[in-house]
Amino acid sequence: MVPTLFGRIQTRLFLLATVGLVVTALIVPVLPGTGGAGLADLYQTGLVVLASVAVLGVVWEFVYHFLMQFRWEKDWPTMFGLLTLINEGLLLWALLELDAVPGIAVSPPAAAFWTHFLVVWLVVWLVANGPMRVPFIRWRFRGGRLV
Repeated sequence: MVPTLFGRIQTRLFLLATVGLVVTALIVPVLPGTGGAGLADLYQTGLVVLASVAVLGVVWEFVYHFLMQFRWEKDWPTMFGLLTLINEGLLLWALLELDAVPGIAVSPPAAAFWTHFLVVWLVVWLVANGPMRVPFIRWRFRGGRLV
């Protein structure tokens, strides 16, 4: 079954709140270019970036849903789901550079942001396209909805 709009939103938020949170907790202390910052500040920035990915991701899902209406099967190929990291990452990076993300006083270094963003994105994408199907057997058949 093709994932529905609300199924994709639920899956995105669930995976970011579980897998994304665990990956963020593990990777933040070793991010490049953050040597002088305190650990609490690093975690705050990492969690705000993760929350921003979630909030902007919900908005992006509506854009993607609109664009999918022009496709015959009304869905993205799996590779498109991976490549959406480009536009979502660039938008969030631009917002960080413009100081438009509340909760972050100073934009993180580029190496730290991109490392964090790419690792979280890849792990979440891999879980969504693989292990997610094991504990949530009926997830695929309910249009990606978890609730």
